[in-house]
Amino acid sequence: MGKKSLFMSQSAEKIQELKTALHSFHLSNGGKMVPFAGYEMPVQYLEGIMNEHKHVRLKAGIFDVSHMGQFSIKCDEKEYKKLEEIIPIDLSSLKMHQSKYSVLMNKNGGIDDDLIVTKVNDGLNIVLNAACKHNDVKRIHEVINQKNTKLHEDLSLIAFQGPKAASILETLVPGVKDLKFMNGNSYNYDNEKLFINRSGYTGEDGYEISLPNKLVEKFCKKLLEDKDVKLIGLGARDSLRLEAGLCLYGHDLDPKTTPIEGSLSWALSKKHKSERSFLGSEIVLKQIKDGTKKKRVGIKPEKIIAREGSKIFINNEEVGVITSGGFGPSVNGPIAMGYIKTEFAEVGKDVDLEVRGKKHRAKIHTLPFYKKSYVK
Repeated sequence: MGKKSLFMSQSAEKIQELKTALHSFHLSNGGKMVPFAGYEMPVQYLEGIMNEHKHVRLKAGIFDVSHMGQFSIKCDEKEYKKLEEIIPIDLSSLKMHQSKYSVLMNKNGGIDDDLIVTKVNDGLNIVLNAACKHNDVKRIHEVINQKNTKLHEDLSLIAFQGPKAASILETLVPGVKDLKFMNGNSYNYDNEKLFINRSGYTGEDGYEISLPNKLVEKFCKKLLEDKDVKLIGLGARDSLRLEAGLCLYGHDLDPKTTPIEGSLSWALSKKHKSERSFLGSEIVLKQIKDGTKKKRVGIKPEKIIAREGSKIFINNEEVGVITSGGFGPSVNGPIAMGYIKTEFAEVGKDVDLEVRGKKHRAKIHTLPFYKKSYVK
């Protein structure tokens, strides 16, 4: 099986996991709860991961992603430059309520987290990965005054994903259908303020909805009144993002992996690449010029499912490792991502994957495995 499952505790010791505001709601709806990133989260519900995955591709599903960090910074353009030293995007060029995917850089050119930054009226909102959020906040406080920031424990975050998400959400919150991909706005619902962004991590059209903890269960129940909406667990979220070729931090990305090795050069702005003005830029820009020793690629096994940690071979020489792998319900077969020596990264290249001591045939494959359906 390779490395530990995504949904196993990182320690053999009994750890008291945190709970989101929807914890009791998950249990009452048959959620199977597991430890994930320090929280007790639903990996699946009664119908199982396969059915949940297919439902999101065909209709609409609700994901609880409240374990992630919602972090706000009150600032103006004078302070952008400080933040851009560690998050190398051009904040000045972002339009109001526009979002951008980027990375939190370290001095060695590695990625300490991947995140989404949104420009709002009084500054910036940043969504951080759950396992990294407290360290991310410390890193950001090195360049931004702590008094002007807040990690919002009073807010929940749900992802509402699938081809029917827009029409269904529009009935509850008029105007959301007009949002374009990676753009958001503030809305009112039940006398409470919501911030809704047209984005997600499944490859499908959909939204991420930030709302008060006290409102989130009522809002989810209202969405579930539509027969085309179901609750979806982290198991299907993982298979959906893998089909879409999207990275999971701590698996496909880590502090020792650079954006160039991770095929994420596009997450760095042209401005900062030309000005060499961000942490670790000397290493990153040298890789852009001279190339890298390894590269993230898609991998399509012929038959076997190859999990994280499975080694990649060519002619009995170890040349890489799988970082994410599983079954892709939408493509009806095993899929994987991993890192391989750059000279072997050509699409269509035959490789062998070592699973349970035996080698199995596979090919380097283009990413994504499943065509994304975003609304541009």
